[in-house]
Amino acid sequence: MTKVLHPLADFLNCDGIDINQSPNYWYEGRCLQSGDLFRLPRTPLAEAIAYGLMRQLAEDERYSREGKMYGVLLVELPTGENRVLKAFSGLLNGESVLEGWVTPIPGREQVALAEAETLAQLAAIKQELITLKQLPARQEYEILSREYAQQLQQMSDRHLTDKQQRQQQRQYFYDTLTGEALTLALEQLDEESRQQGIERRRLKRQRDVSLATLKEAIATADIRIQELKQQRKAISRQLQAQMHAAYSLMNFFGQSSSLQQLMPNGLPTGTGDCCAPKLLHYAATHGLKPLAMAEFWWGTSHQDKVQGEFYGACVERCQPLMGFLLAGLKPHPPTPFPSGEGGVLSAFAHRTEGGEKGVLSPTPSRGGVWGEVKIIYEDEWLIAVNKPSGLLSVPGRYLETQDSVISRLRHLLPDGENLAAVHRLDQETSGILLMARDAQTYRQLSQQFQQRQVHKVYEAILAGVVTTETDVIELPLWGDPQNRPYQQVDWQRGKPSVTRFRVMGREGEYTRVEFVPLTGRTHQLRVHALVGLGVVILGDRLYGCNAGATRLHLHARELRFQHPQSQVSIHLQTQTPF
Repeated sequence: MTKVLHPLADFLNCDGIDINQSPNYWYEGRCLQSGDLFRLPRTPLAEAIAYGLMRQLAEDERYSREGKMYGVLLVELPTGENRVLKAFSGLLNGESVLEGWVTPIPGREQVALAEAETLAQLAAIKQELITLKQLPARQEYEILSREYAQQLQQMSDRHLTDKQQRQQQRQYFYDTLTGEALTLALEQLDEESRQQGIERRRLKRQRDVSLATLKEAIATADIRIQELKQQRKAISRQLQAQMHAAYSLMNFFGQSSSLQQLMPNGLPTGTGDCCAPKLLHYAATHGLKPLAMAEFWWGTSHQDKVQGEFYGACVERCQPLMGFLLAGLKPHPPTPFPSGEGGVLSAFAHRTEGGEKGVLSPTPSRGGVWGEVKIIYEDEWLIAVNKPSGLLSVPGRYLETQDSVISRLRHLLPDGENLAAVHRLDQETSGILLMARDAQTYRQLSQQFQQRQVHKVYEAILAGVVTTETDVIELPLWGDPQNRPYQQVDWQRGKPSVTRFRVMGREGEYTRVEFVPLTGRTHQLRVHALVGLGVVILGDRLYGCNAGATRLHLHARELRFQHPQSQVSIHLQTQTPF
């Protein structure tokens, strides 16, 4: 066990970390038996340890060949000492067990033979698929098709020229000939046209005959490819089912359960191979007390994953296991959750009495959702929350990007299925996010955003000194479809974007600024800071910030809009968390 327990000094190169800082994320889940909520934080200290691991990974090119999730778990030994566990998801360079890393969850060895046989089958299928996709008939078909297409085009060009000449000749014959001579001359022209039609049809038949055998071979290969893909899927599912029945997890109560028992309704591929289950199971089975955990992506970017970014428990694979894995830690007390007919609505009615229009300040209604998303304003038409950095506004397209503000509230609120985000905040940006509870409210609020009637204020820290006190930035932004979500300034293809800014203060090599975006382009403030001011936002690794910041220092601080029902001006404000 000592080989996988690492001292903090292996990852930290400074002593200036405040261990009392608030967590940036909570791993959490409810026990299915008791309903208790168990939680484990991702603290700034855990993130600092993770950055230390990133530095180690950056020194070895093997870790950049494939993108994957990595994780660190800060634990307390029975002696009271603190140590660090580290893990990777799935296989690393084809290996599941590597010195210094937490071992896989037990059970894999029970299906080792079946796994080896299955992997051999999958390798054979892969090779056959490659052979079928590289079938010589495909290249021959393409070459012949191009040759016949060129011949047909050349023939068409020649026939078109001949047709134009025949039209001129017809006109000439009409002008100079009469009677039988005219008839014979026109028949000769018509015969030339018929012969050219026959020539074209003959070439097409020759093409079809020449390509028929190749086409049949390709069709047969494509049918076989589909069969192999279905076979591959069935074999993979069978192996996963065997693994999930064999995998055994332990929690901090000392209880053991198989993955199949924990998720009887089916498990996505890869369940049990993620970092968080590996780390927590290892700690539980070795009598280690978990203190904080952090997971991040490293290597080639994949879908919505960016190298060096922190991510929470994936919705499909890890989150359903969290209630069991964390059980035995100190339960988190339940959060008060009063009905929506109290403070917010009564304050709303009081302030709009008599039909007067006024400014309605936000009234806190609920302590928070899952300890992470704070509801700062709520009535029967809309909800506003203070979104934390690191959480998506809305679910992504893939299974691992389903965790979001919207998905959490939909699961928690009785009428949550109808919720829709009126606007978006980047995953790394924190601050006010506005949601509508019905379609009409959504349309009315969306119209205000589209017509630029919503006043938005952001606060940011820039990783450099800005000398100009205040100004307006106007730059056309364009997102390259081949390099999403990165945005760039493009004067030909870009869309107009405008931002007002003012400097709020300077400290050392950093500048605190206030941004007021007048348009709402993707990554507008991030690119305007980089290109317009020449200084990147602190923690913005996507746009080149190399400072050791734990988050993107951009916060949506204020939002002012007209309530679609009462026409009252709603002015929401939150405290900047940095």
